[in-house]
Amino acid sequence: MKKVLIANRGEIALRVVRACRDYGVKSVAVYADGDVNALFVRHADEAFALGGSTPKDTYLNIGKLIDIAKRSGADAVHPGYGFLSERAEFAEAVTAAGLTWIGPPADVIRALGDKLEARRIAARIGAPLARGSENAIDSAAEALAFAREIGVPVAIKAAHGGGGRGLKIAHDLAEVEELFESARREALAAFGRGECFIEQYLDRPRHIEAQVIADTCGNVVVVGTRDCSLQRRNQKLVEEAPAPFITEAQRAAIHESAAAICREVGYVGAGTVEYLLGASGVLSFLEVNTRLQVEHPVTEETAGIDLVVEQLRIADGLPLSISETPAPHGHAIEFRINAEDAGRGFLPASGEITRFDPPAGPGIRLDSGVEAGSIVPSTFDSLVAKLIVTGQTRKQAIARARRALAEFRMEGVPTVLPFHRQVLEEADFVGPEFRVHTRWIETDFAAKLEAEARPKPARKPQTRRARVEIDGRMIEVEVPRAYWSVFGAGADDGLAATPEAASEDPGRVLAPMAGTLVAWRVESGTAVRENDVLGVMEAMKMETPILAGCDGIFTATVAAGSPVGAGDELGRIVSHSTQEPTPA
Repeated sequence: MKKVLIANRGEIALRVVRACRDYGVKSVAVYADGDVNALFVRHADEAFALGGSTPKDTYLNIGKLIDIAKRSGADAVHPGYGFLSERAEFAEAVTAAGLTWIGPPADVIRALGDKLEARRIAARIGAPLARGSENAIDSAAEALAFAREIGVPVAIKAAHGGGGRGLKIAHDLAEVEELFESARREALAAFGRGECFIEQYLDRPRHIEAQVIADTCGNVVVVGTRDCSLQRRNQKLVEEAPAPFITEAQRAAIHESAAAICREVGYVGAGTVEYLLGASGVLSFLEVNTRLQVEHPVTEETAGIDLVVEQLRIADGLPLSISETPAPHGHAIEFRINAEDAGRGFLPASGEITRFDPPAGPGIRLDSGVEAGSIVPSTFDSLVAKLIVTGQTRKQAIARARRALAEFRMEGVPTVLPFHRQVLEEADFVGPEFRVHTRWIETDFAAKLEAEARPKPARKPQTRRARVEIDGRMIEVEVPRAYWSVFGAGADDGLAATPEAASEDPGRVLAPMAGTLVAWRVESGTAVRENDVLGVMEAMKMETPILAGCDGIFTATVAAGSPVGAGDELGRIVSHSTQEPTPA
């Protein structure tokens, strides 16, 4: 390989840029309109505009990506994580264009990306498995019937997905049908396919995974384990390596079955085999992610291996740089820094980062895609940076993490930093008995976090520094406001200001954030009660319910499928007593 096109954005794009430089190959960035001034664009050797602002028009557009790869002279493509990283059709398009795909073969992605087929493969090699449906569930009624048969709680999962999207947990039979429809809707939006299946959900499970790398010479090595149990809405927030508080027998079962699954399918590249570990000690295969994981740095820090460089070596046909599982050196914890307001139920936020002062010192690593002045758009994932803290022991890593999180200052948009600081004071996480599980935040986390000040509408400057592409090279220029659209520096850059305060009128149904109104759950003219779920919004790849603020008759004023801004009125609730809208 001589030049690698990075089909991604944000911190992972910058991470791959740096690995390319370490490995001695050139990097090519691609960017959406709102990312024109992003760090990864600035640091790449070359950068090309995708021409658009939405995922569909940019980082999910296979045709554009292949065209830029050819125009730039790239001979390889690294997909990062998310977006097209687990899409077999993208891997096929890359190889069909005569380019090197930095990842597993398309047929492996397809087999393991189908979670039902992955379960069959796991069963074939004898991996531990919970009870589940053998085929996709066709309807909400069928989902309810199967849930009755095996008993709740059940996990409803997208058959073709990952990253926690299209995954819903039903703890009561009354919510199975609604959650099934939600999972199918999320899966269709995120992955283009809505098939879902159901499996038994283990009680208070931990999320344990094995990092695997495999070369084209037939070598497969499990690099180590990670615990990723601290999650909200099935999205990980804190990860650590090696996975603590598991028995040697459990660790051995994970290592052996993970390697066997990868050998069975002829895996090549970096991948992750995931498991659930129930409170009773029952271990069950979950899925295989056929890509680099967000949390890969904790394994790098404890195993002493650069997994992205290893991906590049494998794609070049070289053998693995290690022949067996390395003994872990110390303990590492990763904190995902998301633009979310933990005090408002982890509500995603967007806007301009006005201050970014990261920590430093022994044991501190920061993988960031932003700096002061960076824009967090509403159209992409809320992850902006990752803080990785390493110590000789877990106790030392926690102590260093407390110090690092106390130093970390980020302003302009809400972040999950207050949650991270608090979780390091929770006995369930830092105590001698690890009691964290995948729904711990929703069920056991009792600390009250203050809601952060909501971002104010971004002031519209009359000029803006933009980066102009000339033959693949980026040059900074000062652009008058009237010409922003011409230079791809759109007037809003994906910004979506959140209202400074919610409406004092409970009859007004307001959008809690910028995003898309996915669906109404009740029809206009329906009587509703306070806190009923009226509809669902999607932003930053997460669904958020829209709740009724009072009792009354609901009327929608915005159609499902519409893009909306934070604070936009979506509907009204008319009091039963007056049958008239309360004053705005």
